[in-house]
Amino acid sequence: MYKAIFKIDKMDCPCEENLIRLKLENIENIVHQEYDLTNRVLTIIHTNDIKLIESAIAELDLSSSLLENTKTEYSEHPNDDTKQKKALWAVLIINFAFFIIEMATGIVSKSMGLVADSLDMLADAFVYTMSLFAVGAVVARKKKVALISGYFQILLAILGFIEVIKRFIGIEEVPHFQTMIIISILALIANTASLLILQKTKSKDAHIQASLIFSSNDVIINAGVILAGITVWWLNSNIPDLVIGSLLFAIVIRGALRILKLAKN
Repeated sequence: MYKAIFKIDKMDCPCEENLIRLKLENIENIVHQEYDLTNRVLTIIHTNDIKLIESAIAELDLSSSLLENTKTEYSEHPNDDTKQKKALWAVLIINFAFFIIEMATGIVSKSMGLVADSLDMLADAFVYTMSLFAVGAVVARKKKVALISGYFQILLAILGFIEVIKRFIGIEEVPHFQTMIIISILALIANTASLLILQKTKSKDAHIQASLIFSSNDVIINAGVILAGITVWWLNSNIPDLVIGSLLFAIVIRGALRILKLAKN
């Protein structure tokens, strides 16, 4: 066995991770892949022919370089996969449940911040679903899932932007700030719980690390919606809600475009 370590400068989100996984899908000599998104490092355990792996990664144009390729001993730990899948299912359920909760309460309370945050939750749920659903699937099916999720997110985000513009130029009621704050606090608790669930796996596996990054980002986003709710109450204006909603819709579209890039390569 050999251990190859790649530095990939443009690998900073799970979309790039999935992009690389799809590219390496049909290379039979790869035994294991480990992604460190924080440090942008990819470790690959393989049997031979590093040039084939190196050229496949280089074709993605993610500023990659091979740091080392050395002999190693490797043994798989199947029980770890079970733990990781359970953790991913848990955070998937949490994210999808709060997508529904935030979407419903956002519409009722007239808060674009909650609606946008619900789409961010949905975007996370899509990525977790891709990680779980695609296990053992053929490349064509993985790409189909990615395309559907990417286009669906863009459609919802564009509809959200249209609604934001209408509210900017029209006369709209001030959002129900109490609902914004309460639901966002609950979402904050849910994302904190997701972090704890993932951390308990004590795994360095790519999907778990990616999920940790997502949940950490969601905690920050939840805090932003809470702050917007407080500002809506303080100023008695819907502008803070529209601003945070616009920012979150932009984040959703950025993530969706990365997913589409994944599906088209």
